[in-house]
Amino acid sequence: MLLLDKLTVDYGGLRALSEVSFEVLQGQFVAVVGANGAGKSTLFKAISGTVRAAGGSVRLDDIDLLRVPPHERAHLGIAHVPEGRKVFSSLTVYENLELGAHAMNGRKVFKESLEFIYQMFPILAERRQQLAGTLSGGQQQMLAIGRGLAAAPRLLLLDEPSLGLAPVVADEIFDRIGQIHKERNLTILLVEQRVGEALEACDQGVLLESGHVVKVGAREDLMKGESALRTAYLGI
Repeated sequence: MLLLDKLTVDYGGLRALSEVSFEVLQGQFVAVVGANGAGKSTLFKAISGTVRAAGGSVRLDDIDLLRVPPHERAHLGIAHVPEGRKVFSSLTVYENLELGAHAMNGRKVFKESLEFIYQMFPILAERRQQLAGTLSGGQQQMLAIGRGLAAAPRLLLLDEPSLGLAPVVADEIFDRIGQIHKERNLTILLVEQRVGEALEACDQGVLLESGHVVKVGAREDLMKGESALRTAYLGI
């Protein structure tokens, strides 16, 4: 479904990604893990088009995404839930979800998507007329994920969904993400620093270190590879 081949990105005057290659199959849940500065968020920005690639390729099925303008990638079925949530604070919960459905597929099935979002996150149904900026951090993260789902995506990019959340709230978010994946067979690419939870939830993991892929493998293989994880996170 998604194939990255030697993707290279220069960002802020530095080489943020260097010849990154891996594949995400239809229906897979893939976690990208690594320390701060490993290039995880830059990877997502290159896929969604908010940063330019310096080399390599990114293909969605037979489509070369690097030739597609960023605003058109959403219409191909890519939804990017950014780090830090970035909800529209002055709009209501419902209006945020409605904006998420601007993509072609999202507009067609918005009613059905809304029902599913409210099923996954009942608090959003209860507070649908509340301004997004008045929600708690956990509720805003639920809204950000719901806004991504409103696009009816084929590929959902989740960037650090646990960032800034209390552990109990982050655990709830992870439970919901796993449920969404199972119920919708939705292809999910997750960036996350909580490596244990990320690898526990995924089918496959990608370990990044300083912009390079250190290891790609099944969840069990990466969780056994403690030395590689220690090197990537602790430098030892």
